[in-house]
Amino acid sequence: MKILVMVGSLCLIVVVLVEGFETMVLPRRVTRSLRLTRLFYRSSWTLWRAVGLRLAPGKGREYFLSIFGPLSLLGLFATWVLSLILGFALLQWSLGTTLQAPEQVTDLSTYLYLSGVTFFTLGYGEVTPITVAGRILSVAEAGLGFGFMAVIIGYLPVLYQAFSHREVTISLLDARAGSPPSAAQALLRLAQAHTFAAVDPFLAEWERWAAELLESHLSFPVLSYYRSQHDNQSWLAAITSILDTCAFLIVGMKDIAPYQAQLTFAMARHAIVDLALVFRTPPLSPDPDRLPEARLLQLRGLLRDAGWDLREGSAVDAKLAELRAMYEPFINALAKFLLFTLPPVYPEKVAVDNWQTSAWMRRAPGIGKLPPANADDEHFD
Repeated sequence: MKILVMVGSLCLIVVVLVEGFETMVLPRRVTRSLRLTRLFYRSSWTLWRAVGLRLAPGKGREYFLSIFGPLSLLGLFATWVLSLILGFALLQWSLGTTLQAPEQVTDLSTYLYLSGVTFFTLGYGEVTPITVAGRILSVAEAGLGFGFMAVIIGYLPVLYQAFSHREVTISLLDARAGSPPSAAQALLRLAQAHTFAAVDPFLAEWERWAAELLESHLSFPVLSYYRSQHDNQSWLAAITSILDTCAFLIVGMKDIAPYQAQLTFAMARHAIVDLALVFRTPPLSPDPDRLPEARLLQLRGLLRDAGWDLREGSAVDAKLAELRAMYEPFINALAKFLLFTLPPVYPEKVAVDNWQTSAWMRRAPGIGKLPPANADDEHFD
């Protein structure tokens, strides 16, 4: 029995150390199916998501869902630490380490106490191992615990920096594509520059953002659970609006060369598909359609009025539908899993941008809104 416990405790210690290394240090996606971290997030998010679905849509639900990302990280660290303490306690018990303790009888709870005090290097000294093997294990646990906590805590700023960098670019999209962002607003506001030279730099910036999103969220999938500061913004809504914009620019615009739009589309779709693989969310076509035919005709009318020279016809419609089918099922699956709201391609009501509102006034005085927003269709974050 003790031999089995010894082997099991050693396996537990090794598994936790490997999990910590792969999750926080290794800059590469781990494809192994059986992982403690994956099991932790699958089970905890399933429970958290179920509770979130019972809450009414709005600020309360968004706040509740926003807690999961940071809290789950603390919970994962606590799980690792408790597992290591348990592993070393079982190892000491299985080896039959003789302890010097105030109690006459030393049971498993005494070994757990010794392991916890040793791991956190508290040094109380009332329970100490007497045998050589027990002392070696205690020293090893103290050193390992100190190093493990230092490495894990040291990588927390990396997570925050990746999150902050992601959110900066999303905030820049506010005045460029609305709140929440949409392809219709992005195209209409690009036309305000009265030159199409602004299109390629805009798309190039988002191509790099999508590449950084892919790299950071594959290395640290927990960032996908981190929600934006404003309820009407999210990383998934941002990349959705950029993909929608690129699809229109590739097939529907005569004024610009589609090369940069194709590059941005490819990078953004790559990020979405890989993240769908990470979370194991099979493609799911959106229902209802995010751009019905009637709304598409209205959008084309607005774009023509704004100065865009459009391509039209059945071949263009078929190509647009083909491009949308390349990313919408993956985005919709991620949105259902993570409980994000996808923005429409052309919203029926255009909300006031976040920069135009505050808690004290309905619109920033002296600053005009970007058309075609309607003054009566106000949105408050």
